[in-house]
Amino acid sequence: MARELITPVQDCVGQFVVQMLGDSRPLGVLFYGSGLRGGVGEDTLLDFYVIVEKQADWPRSFFARQCNAILPPNVEYHEQVVNGQSMRAKVAILTLAQFRQRTGFASYDTTLWARFSQPSRLVWVRDEEAAGRIGACIMQAHVTASCWAALLGPEEGTPSEFWDALYAGTYGAELRVEKNNRSGSIVEAWPHRYEVLLQPCWALAGIKVERAGGRVRPTLPDQERKVGIQAWALRVALGRPLNILRLVKAAFTFAGGARYVAWKIRRHSGVSIEVSPFAEKHPLLAAPPVLFRLWRRGVFRRR
Repeated sequence: MARELITPVQDCVGQFVVQMLGDSRPLGVLFYGSGLRGGVGEDTLLDFYVIVEKQADWPRSFFARQCNAILPPNVEYHEQVVNGQSMRAKVAILTLAQFRQRTGFASYDTTLWARFSQPSRLVWVRDEEAAGRIGACIMQAHVTASCWAALLGPEEGTPSEFWDALYAGTYGAELRVEKNNRSGSIVEAWPHRYEVLLQPCWALAGIKVERAGGRVRPTLPDQERKVGIQAWALRVALGRPLNILRLVKAAFTFAGGARYVAWKIRRHSGVSIEVSPFAEKHPLLAAPPVLFRLWRRGVFRRR
């Protein structure tokens, strides 16, 4: 995991982060998602998590900081010009304490540990101590994911089958726009990675394993498995409401949201929208006239 976190990424990603941070000095910045999986192209939307020590370490309003403390993470949209090319990113903000809590097994929110049990890169870090603290959370996310894989997976199977069952479960628990088979492609992209990670993570979690050829069998008592399935059902019940609450919160805290929506419309329809300073500051109030103009231009008609 340590080697994976420090594996170099494209230079433009690092330059984007340095420009985005400016004078801010968080603990670290994690890079993940499609830009990491498939490389950075002209239309790639980069995905970052900025990990801070305390809410005040990232510049934003008092209201946004309070919202992030109550229902993390806040998400922002950033644009930077790197080497003459426009680049864009979604940036989520978390404190280290929130990151630690939400990558643990007791967390009712499945999104964070599931996301960071997948490959990520620590593309900027304040110092060696911060790298160790963030790395410990990444390791915890993998161990948490492996525990749920043991509970949700088959009684016996290949490592890939356990991970596939896990990600199918987390996608089912979240409000997702991807296709239903998207969860399976996660493991297919890095099969060796997931194969070698499963048993060491189970060992850290204290789960004993029986091995037969390429197949493994976690030895979980029936009562423990029953309690685990009940605990998962609660997380499934809470998953979509939590995501919906975050979407509602984003209507008031998504910094740069108007520019993000304008970019998405231009990308998918070819129609450019000028984002005024008023729309940038009050996107909800500016939305109705913009939607009317888009309707007049035929953006919402079926093709």
